[in-house]
Amino acid sequence: MSTETHAAVARLLSSNSQWAADVHKSLPTFFKDSGKGQAPKILWIGCADSRVPESVVTASKPGDIFVHRNIANQFHLDDDNAMSILAFAVDQVQVEHVFIVGHSECGGAAASYNAVKSGVAPSSTTPLGRWLSPLIKLAESLGISEKPISVALPAIVVANVKRQVENVCKAPTITNAWSQKKNVWVHGLVYDLHTGRLDDLQVSRGP
Repeated sequence: MSTETHAAVARLLSSNSQWAADVHKSLPTFFKDSGKGQAPKILWIGCADSRVPESVVTASKPGDIFVHRNIANQFHLDDDNAMSILAFAVDQVQVEHVFIVGHSECGGAAASYNAVKSGVAPSSTTPLGRWLSPLIKLAESLGISEKPISVALPAIVVANVKRQVENVCKAPTITNAWSQKKNVWVHGLVYDLHTGRLDDLQVSRGP
């Protein structure tokens, strides 16, 4: 292990140790209570971007939010990972709200815009190329190839969140929950990196 790698691990462990000590000091029973189980009411489906940590931007604590994150906050109906998380969150954890959360300056959305503008999509032989394919098709359908990225990127981000809300609502877990009159809602938000604020796209759907 290189000195630099060792230092990175040491910094992480040191920060964790300080955080755990601070939490224990302010909330002495927090970790004991955490070990008893979880009961979050929110499933957050967001982007893997390091600038949008859900617990931080919502001032939440561990145990408040059930989380699934990936490139460009997508929900593919043929993705067992996403489908199993949704099923576990709704059927077992009993969440009541599913939030699809996109963000400004999204790298996945930018890559999709560049693919449409250049006419050259990432290779479908790579995992990233296959993952971005639906988003590239969505970007292409918006007719924004001649728009500057400052205009096109926000449009793709918003359209993507709306599309993923639609996809979640088509998932058997959600349609079954609604047929059983379960109080589960699906929402679409966009986080603005420049202001730190979440914007509600007003596309919420429920039973």
